[in-house]
Amino acid sequence: MKQYVIDQLREADFYRLKEHLGQNLEAGGMDGIYWVELPADVHSEVQRQHDSCQPYYFALHLDFWQINFELLIRSRKVLHCPCMGYADQRQRDFILQYADRLLEQLDIRA
Repeated sequence: MKQYVIDQLREADFYRLKEHLGQNLEAGGMDGIYWVELPADVHSEVQRQHDSCQPYYFALHLDFWQINFELLIRSRKVLHCPCMGYADQRQRDFILQYADRLLEQLDIRA
């Protein structure tokens, strides 16, 4: 799995992230998993054509020492479709900027 990992979180960082993510994102089916909706303005051409598969998401996985930002863009409506796959350049940029903003907003210096 391709992902952007921020490790060496401090205990206080973990709890700030857990509280913020729990209040602002939809939790996944497993502990520490959260879904972030990908904005329509960064959808690929194929994703824009697949109305029935939208919205698209990427997952975050928070554990005690690190947070992972998955680079896999997926639909939660279907399991297999050509519109799902690894993030393109604009989507990767969005995910990395999202991660940077999140850490800055919570004053985390990992």
